[in-house]
Amino acid sequence: NMALGRTPANYLIKSTFISTNKLNFLPTCSHIQHMNYAKPLLAGMKKGAKKGGKLGPAAEKVILPVETDPVKLVTYCCGSDSTLENPQDIKLGEDSEYPDWLWTLRTGKAPPLEEMDPETKQYWIKLRRMKMWENNKLASLKKF
Repeated sequence: NMALGRTPANYLIKSTFISTNKLNFLPTCSHIQHMNYAKPLLAGMKKGAKKGGKLGPAAEKVILPVETDPVKLVTYCCGSDSTLENPQDIKLGEDSEYPDWLWTLRTGKAPPLEEMDPETKQYWIKLRRMKMWENNKLASLKKF
C-alpha cells in the first residue's frame, strides 16, 4: 500500500466507504495514529552545504580579562562585579569578619555514599546517578 502512495489510514477509510456503499458514513475514530519516523539530522540542509556544517548562527567567543597582579588577587575578590563598565571588585576582609559556618563548607570532592545521610535528597540523587552509571557501563560491555 505504501508503494502506491496510500497510507494505511487513508486505505482503511476508503475501503470502509467502498464496502458500505454509504456516502455519509463517518468513522467512529476521531483520529488515526500515523507512524512518523525520525528524519536524519542533515536531511533538511541544502545540497550545496557541507555535510556536518553549522546549523545555526555562529556564536562569537567572549574573551574575559584575567587578573595577574598578585597583590590584587590577595586583597580583592576578582570577578565579583559583572558590570561591563567600571567594575568594582569586593575587598576581602579579615577571617574574623566572616561567619564560622563559612570555614566548615566542603570545597573538595563530594562525600562518598557511605558518609551521606539516607534521609537526605542528595543521598538518593547520588544513589540514582551511581546506579544509572553502572547500568550504562554494563550495557556497553554487553555489546562486545
